[in-house]
Amino acid sequence: MPKDVPAVLVLEDGRTMHGDAYGAVGTTFGEAVFSTGMSGYQETLTDPSYHRQVVIMTAPHIGNTGMNDEDPESGRIWVAGYVVRDPSRIASNWRATASLDDRLAQQGIVGISGVDTRALTRHLRERGAMRVGIFSGPDAERTPGELLALVQASPQMEGANLTADVTTAQAYVIPADGEKRYTVAAVDLGIKSMTPHEMARRGMEVHVVPATWSADQIRALEPDGVFFSNGPGDPATADAAVTVMSSFLEEGRPVFGICFGNQVLGRALGLGTYKLRFGHRGINQPVQDLRSGRVAVTAHNHGFAVDAPREGAFDTPFGAATVSHVCLNDDVVEGLRCLDVPAFSVQYHPEAAAGPHDANYLFDEFAALMDSAREERTAPPTEGEGA
Repeated sequence: MPKDVPAVLVLEDGRTMHGDAYGAVGTTFGEAVFSTGMSGYQETLTDPSYHRQVVIMTAPHIGNTGMNDEDPESGRIWVAGYVVRDPSRIASNWRATASLDDRLAQQGIVGISGVDTRALTRHLRERGAMRVGIFSGPDAERTPGELLALVQASPQMEGANLTADVTTAQAYVIPADGEKRYTVAAVDLGIKSMTPHEMARRGMEVHVVPATWSADQIRALEPDGVFFSNGPGDPATADAAVTVMSSFLEEGRPVFGICFGNQVLGRALGLGTYKLRFGHRGINQPVQDLRSGRVAVTAHNHGFAVDAPREGAFDTPFGAATVSHVCLNDDVVEGLRCLDVPAFSVQYHPEAAAGPHDANYLFDEFAALMDSAREERTAPPTEGEGA
């Protein structure tokens, strides 16, 4: 970690905080968002959904367990920048292979420490997520006006199409654990590595495919179900994914989406999406399943949401659908379920990386959906149906 290197954080509304460089020295820009998790920073950093976002950790003490080689959710750190209050001076964990600040520096991630992250969080809750810049070393010596102008000239998150930046270049396969029961095509919109492994534990052979693949390319895999992953950016730009999903909804093939995939399902059903004031991020968000009344503590990372009726079924191009889950903090839609075709989605992350584990039953529901569809395909025709 750089020693005694000054750094400055500048929000697009002009609020400025001074601290010390943390990670790489230089300049970075992104959308300022806050995460309320007290742990799980390694999974946050390596989640492709955080592409082009500067993450502010609300919990003050970060970095005590260092970084290891087992828990990353992708092959690199994706955050645009990192903001912490009180970084740990040492990494104390038997699996640690590097300190957090050293790993940030190695991957060129510019950060800042020694700032009041809870004050920043309150500011963003009051004013909404906004653009931010972190400047350290010689870059921090520019005038306040110059720094603010640079931040205000940086890209907005609204209208950002980031899928091409994060999707896999080549398809790859995660084999089923034990006996193979299903073939699943997982459309990579920014997938976390734990997600296909959770499916593999349930006998699914998962073919992770680029977001550029057409429905015909995916159909050639003869999947029992199609999964649409999490990912960054504005869902209003996801026309290609919406087209592909619509094709499988039309033919009645089981579909499951999470996070960005939930927004893609919403758009395929004819619903709109909108940007949340400050979003949901962290591993402690309460969500209620409206079918059972059960409340789960869940992991979130989304700045956009689906605009759907909260009560009762509504009509879509593929039959009736309903809101299945809501966030208990603010009543934001957290899940959709189709009633006439085999498709459902949730806005949060059920893969339990970095936890909690309350929602991983949803992968079992995906398996059950594929079982039901298989039974319907193989069932003999009833009397009166054509042979």
